[in-house]
Amino acid sequence: MHELIQTIFTFLADLGYIGVALGLMVEIIPSEIVLSYAGYLVSRGEITFIGAVIAGTIGGTLAQMFLYWMGYYGGRPFLDKYGKYLLIKKKHLDLSEDWFQKYGAGVIFTARFIPVVRHAISIPAGIAKMPLSKFALYTTAAVIPWSIFFVYLGEKLGDNWQRIDEIARPYLQPIIIGAIIATLLYIAMRFMKKRKEK
Repeated sequence: MHELIQTIFTFLADLGYIGVALGLMVEIIPSEIVLSYAGYLVSRGEITFIGAVIAGTIGGTLAQMFLYWMGYYGGRPFLDKYGKYLLIKKKHLDLSEDWFQKYGAGVIFTARFIPVVRHAISIPAGIAKMPLSKFALYTTAAVIPWSIFFVYLGEKLGDNWQRIDEIARPYLQPIIIGAIIATLLYIAMRFMKKRKEK
């Protein structure tokens, strides 16, 4: 498996910015690893930091748009049948759909930073026919800081970029907690607004 990943990375490196975007669009490898590798390429002078972040943002956003369109045009029956071939687990889809139905469109941004939910939250947004412009805005707003964070760490780690999980963990914990708090605040605001409307 390690050799396969290394082969994929070598192929992506040869493509430069397009390779970074493709690596995130295909989603065979977690986004944090692809972005860290992009940071490694920055440290070697093969691509620029800004270019890596732009490529990461485009690739990450398009990957989520693809999931959104699957939900929009295919619906839940399609995903229940074919989701496993796209590495989409039913339990993750169930949880994401539950979150979206309970908390609404605003959760699209905060869920991007929460494990498990962030990978599948785009699908219920598509199923619910959330406006594409709003979905794209919330998604891009979340993908930009995510890309900056991991490209930066990958650049600083240089040849040790493969240690990204170990190095990123202490930083990710407060980000996840912050995202959960932001989600709870958003839920509270929605609840208060509904009470006032009644």
